[in-house]
Amino acid sequence: MSGDHLGDTSSLCPVCLKRLPARRVGSGGVVRLTRTCPEHGEASVPIWRGEPPMASWRRAKTPSPPNPEGASRDGCPFDCGLCPDHAQHTCTALVEITARCDLGCPVCFASSGLNGGPRDPSLDDLTRMFRDIQARAGACNLQISGGEPTVRDDLEQIVSEAARAGFPLVQLNTNGLRLGREKGFARRQAEAGLSSVFLQFDGSDQACMILRGRPLLAAKLKAVEACAEAGLGVVLVPTLARGVNDAECGDIIRLALTLGPIVRGVHFQPMAAFGRHPGGNGERGLHGPTLPEVLSALESQTQGLLRTCDFHPPCCEHELCSFSGTFLRREGGLSPMAAASNCCAPAPQDIPTALEGAVKSRAFTARQWSAPDAPPPPGPMADDFDRFLAESGTRNRFTISCMAFQDAWTIDLERARGCCIHVAAPDGSLIPFCLYNLTSASGRPLHRGAHGGPS
Repeated sequence: MSGDHLGDTSSLCPVCLKRLPARRVGSGGVVRLTRTCPEHGEASVPIWRGEPPMASWRRAKTPSPPNPEGASRDGCPFDCGLCPDHAQHTCTALVEITARCDLGCPVCFASSGLNGGPRDPSLDDLTRMFRDIQARAGACNLQISGGEPTVRDDLEQIVSEAARAGFPLVQLNTNGLRLGREKGFARRQAEAGLSSVFLQFDGSDQACMILRGRPLLAAKLKAVEACAEAGLGVVLVPTLARGVNDAECGDIIRLALTLGPIVRGVHFQPMAAFGRHPGGNGERGLHGPTLPEVLSALESQTQGLLRTCDFHPPCCEHELCSFSGTFLRREGGLSPMAAASNCCAPAPQDIPTALEGAVKSRAFTARQWSAPDAPPPPGPMADDFDRFLAESGTRNRFTISCMAFQDAWTIDLERARGCCIHVAAPDGSLIPFCLYNLTSASGRPLHRGAHGGPS
């Protein structure tokens, strides 16, 4: 394929998952990831569309393998656990406490449903897993996930054990239905030690009908209300699908700002074709916009409230995986916090290690995604500095971020080796999120089910 050569990497054949040499090729403002399988031919997909240019988004970082003494037999991505080739430490460990779910969405990275799948891990199993994660990954943040974790009636005990293990942030990844429906449920989780709710939130009822199979906006707003009453921080998490809700980014931001300081931010996740997804039959099907397309949407759909220059590459995971920006809520809108937005940007002579980026990211996420601090006392401020401190506290901070997950068509093993979000498999392995959930064009998993988990 003709075009500008923007770097070599490795990828997989989306059909057979064979590891292949790959390259990033740019032409006309679009960067494609290309590779050729001897058996199944060329695979070439867009991974970057528009501004800023991919070359300007790169961020230098010194690799810091979390498991330098581990064994590697077949190489990345087949020796995950983590293997010695992995270059980043764990910022967030994700533990799936059930494969069951009360929604059965047409889109699900874990292909979850109400019936079937493996048995739920016991409370003792999970307690041991929490201890093992702490021993292997240190003071990372923890996300309790599934399936839908709220289908378990012992969720409070699970949260309590996670909090007792000492994770700086214990977060629940949920569709929110039970939180909004069952009086007192959210408060019980908060009292058990839950810090934050990572709330599936796809926008309008029309978008929910396509992505989740039913209108859900009212139920999501009830979940936010219940979390506010319980003192739980909330992050809204829209799955963005091209032609479904990618035109709703601005509306979601505006709605989030009306929900008070309990909503700590919005974390967009462009759809990836793994697990259960529309399309199938060997095709990539429904998929999400690229990172620069989300940036452009945020700028155009908020009429300039947000600008592309307000956002920056990550300080932890690979720079082609995400963007984020930190803002102050002010009367009438948002203003970017330049210091927060650039806190991880190194001077040319001071390139950080991956571990340093992980430590910063863990601490910032734990502070920002938890419930806000108390409002300042009523009455006039003593001076401008007091006013600045009051406005800059966590209560008035708001984050906007986006994580571009990889599927069998877009998988870039350089990016995978820089991943800091790791799924704790039942056998104790820590596996990068995209690799754990990655499935071939025919639905064959790369890792899920091979480590004692659901297949």
